[in-house]
Amino acid sequence: MTRLRIVHRTGYAYANRVSMSYNEARMTPLTDQNQVVLESYLEIKPTHAVVGNYRDYWGTRVTTFDMQFPHEVLDVSATTTVEVFRSDPVISEDALLDWEELHSPGITDDFADWLPQTRLSSTGAEVQEKAREVVAGKNPYEAARAVFDWLRDEMEYVQGVTGVHSNAEEAWLERKGVCQDLAHLAIGVLRGLGIPAQYVSGYLHPRPSAGIGETVQGESHAWIEWYDGEWRGWDPTNGSPVGDFHVSVARGRDYRDVPPLKGILSGGGGSEPHVSVEITRLA
Repeated sequence: MTRLRIVHRTGYAYANRVSMSYNEARMTPLTDQNQVVLESYLEIKPTHAVVGNYRDYWGTRVTTFDMQFPHEVLDVSATTTVEVFRSDPVISEDALLDWEELHSPGITDDFADWLPQTRLSSTGAEVQEKAREVVAGKNPYEAARAVFDWLRDEMEYVQGVTGVHSNAEEAWLERKGVCQDLAHLAIGVLRGLGIPAQYVSGYLHPRPSAGIGETVQGESHAWIEWYDGEWRGWDPTNGSPVGDFHVSVARGRDYRDVPPLKGILSGGGGSEPHVSVEITRLA
């Protein structure tokens, strides 16, 4: 178990005054079977926005804020204390589905959101053809692990090669990408094999050796979950199961379902966001 305090700040200084804007923030971690949010609050500046909250279709906590007045800056700061207690994955052979069970109408209906490809998860025919060779003779669990090993050998983590709108096929052609690209590629391969898979966004404490009370520069991160009789988490960037230093914020079909901050505005422009994530291990 780890207890982490996360401070995620995003700020804009607009080149021109914004006359009005509507925004959605997905910056509050989830409480689920693997983690519990002990405290969470979100600060918005300018302070006189009209603020609301809801859960989206995927279960993510969304904070909305409507600014029907001129403003030149926007600052959003989310502070959360969360306990994470992911147990070591135990693989029960009895719980694993075979291909016939995984492709049965009941499973495909129940997991219909997590099987179709999206624009960002589409891999192209070359990847799927090679994937079928990689998983030949393996059950779905073994196939997923084989896919992860294969992609880790093929792909390199490199910033600046892809963009936020790049899809899995584009990352594959470059053989390079960031966590978002590696997650989309893994999801696309699994879905192409008929294995339900979902995109997870959140935070990763980058230095497990950091002492209690030591604040480090963290990062937003992306990983995946796949279903083979139960949901399992995997971090394609680090080539490892998801652990107690991963904090889940949102789940969806791909990145477009989970951006930390998005909105529409009138006016403004010419501003890049200033983003920082600070993570402190409390226990």
